[in-house]
Amino acid sequence: MSVQVSHLVKRYGEQRAVDDVTFEARPGEVLGFLGPNGAGKTTTMKIITGFLPATSGEARVCGYDVVAQPMEARACIGYLPEHNPLYRDMYVREYLEFVGSIHRLPNRRARAEEMIERTGLESHCHKRIGELSKGYRQRVGLAQAMLHDPKVLILDEPTSGLDPNQIIEIRQLIKELGKEKTVILSTHILAEVEAICSRAIIIHHGKVVADGSIEALKRRMAGQNIITVEFAQPVEAHQLKALPYVQEVKSLGGNRWRLIAPASHDPRADISAFAAEHRLTLLELHKETLSVEEVFQQLTR
Repeated sequence: MSVQVSHLVKRYGEQRAVDDVTFEARPGEVLGFLGPNGAGKTTTMKIITGFLPATSGEARVCGYDVVAQPMEARACIGYLPEHNPLYRDMYVREYLEFVGSIHRLPNRRARAEEMIERTGLESHCHKRIGELSKGYRQRVGLAQAMLHDPKVLILDEPTSGLDPNQIIEIRQLIKELGKEKTVILSTHILAEVEAICSRAIIIHHGKVVADGSIEALKRRMAGQNIITVEFAQPVEAHQLKALPYVQEVKSLGGNRWRLIAPASHDPRADISAFAAEHRLTLLELHKETLSVEEVFQQLTR
């Protein structure tokens, strides 16, 4: 495992910011790390990256204990914190080469040029960082996180301040990186999790309340099957209510209906049979799923 967190606790006086958090992140995985403000996400990330000591518990990166072997662990990590710390008086290329020298990269100039290209900074690399927009400063932060080719990337709100086109580009870059590295991604944009993460952890009041693939989390929270159906011909509500296991029928206007059945039974086969028996043309028949936003709300309410 690239990242192993075991029974992590962080106390501030009587408050437990992180309360017995345990999880693993594997190579080739983009792990979404979600939670409301103050849930403990950033604190957990800072412990993994060695910026904060844990009160108790253990965090390992690529097999290295972040407390006992901090330099070895940090060498495996690329970190983009929520508040991106940059030397604003330095030029973009100069800054990346400087970061490369800190990592003792023998090919730091070539790596800086590669990161400038991958993060779309070609037209801004001659500028001082302080002259850049927030979105381009975010790109510089992402470039420095990837510069030394780490095995683990920890990104706290990586698309903050980007415009819609930039967000799409950075999301695609993160997806590509996730094929070869372990990526832990914290974000408040839940659609982003659905778009690029293979798995998500939801943390609330310092505790892990859910851990699994996006589809598994949706299935876990879905207590019922919600079916949308539309016929070409008129149908009465009582006819649909008479179908096996259908608990509720709601008109959506015209010949379009929403049917609710228990999670244990999918009524789509019965609806198709009903349409065939009554010589009805089906224009639409699909099962709705909970969005990530709805799952998040249910778990952190």
